[in-house]
Amino acid sequence: MTVSTLASTLRSGFRVHGRAFAHIAAFHPEITALRRDLHAHPELGFEEFYTSQRVQESLKLCGVDEIHTGIGKTGVVAVIKGRQNTASKMIGLRADMDALPLTEHNNFAWKSSKAGLMHGCGHDGHTAMLVGAARYLAETRNFDGTAVLIFQPGEEGYAGAKAMIEDGLFDRFPVQSVYGMHNWPAMRPGTIGVNPGPMMAAADRITIEITGKGGHGAHAYQTIDPILVAAHIITAIQSIVSRNVKPVDSAVISLCAIRAGELGAMSVIPDTATLVGTVRTFSPVVQALLERRLTELCTAVAMGFGATAQVRYERIYPATINTGPEAHFAADVAQSLVGRDHVVRDLEPSMGAEDFSFMLQVKPGAYLRIGQGEENGVGSCFLHNSRYDFNDDILPLGAALHASLVEQAMPLRSV
Repeated sequence: MTVSTLASTLRSGFRVHGRAFAHIAAFHPEITALRRDLHAHPELGFEEFYTSQRVQESLKLCGVDEIHTGIGKTGVVAVIKGRQNTASKMIGLRADMDALPLTEHNNFAWKSSKAGLMHGCGHDGHTAMLVGAARYLAETRNFDGTAVLIFQPGEEGYAGAKAMIEDGLFDRFPVQSVYGMHNWPAMRPGTIGVNPGPMMAAADRITIEITGKGGHGAHAYQTIDPILVAAHIITAIQSIVSRNVKPVDSAVISLCAIRAGELGAMSVIPDTATLVGTVRTFSPVVQALLERRLTELCTAVAMGFGATAQVRYERIYPATINTGPEAHFAADVAQSLVGRDHVVRDLEPSMGAEDFSFMLQVKPGAYLRIGQGEENGVGSCFLHNSRYDFNDDILPLGAALHASLVEQAMPLRSV
């Protein structure tokens, strides 16, 4: 049995082809050890000091040509030069590094060592996969150009991608295109998904401040009850998507928190009430429509009761929209590794959000999903769950996919 054939049937039984996977599979235990170490030491956005240091140490051992630190606070960028550089082309690969403010309920040896923090989204695995790609690319250099490996902080609500860009990421490293990927428990190992268009929705925050007139609950006629107003606003908002958004478009408005009054004051009607929620859209036109209608509707409903409502609409993350040529290219690269039947080229977009969107606003590129869920439960717990863990079986495939994007985007020229 050849090394390539042996590598293609490792672990979970999924088959992978190509020399990159065979090469990386040989050091699978080492990138697994790195992944588990990162999992045991989770850090929030812009606090990834240990993670950043471990990445730097690993990159030095990999033999990359340059390591740049402090980009976007705790971000790290590695540069690897190919065997040739005839066209001066540059391709970017990105992995996120931060964890979540979540208490872990797993019991394995590498569980979080920090109370209230855990890698509940798999960024430890993303980082390890990109380190694995770095080692392979530095050892083989089978490409014509320059690979830029971006280890990004603060994806979980801190807009770390935006921070890196504002810190000169693409001015210093003017890549022609950039690629990122995320594990997906809803897909089986050995499968890869992409869509030439929307992948993730825009994530906006809405805060609705309602002001009425407080008073005694037994004499409600003397008050303007902000809780009553809030209830009517909650109901009215449900009409926006169903009655203002075209059925062929997608949008979600969720009011997820309400604060008013005191639980211990059963007979006190408060002066104010606050609603907080999120809006998810793919289209800037729909996004603008929802922002306008929320303001109009909340103001009018409150006015009808003699109250006022102030709506604060904050655009947090834009939609993650793949560019067509890069998405098709990434799908072709994935197919060369796992075969046609294991690549989903029209993956259903998610209403979740991702700050890789900031990179795709300024550079062509694609965001992919790599399957990690199995029927036996390994890796199948969904993201942001206290019992989630990254499926280490897919580490070599993810690293090989990163590396193959570089090799196939910048193939060596015959001399």
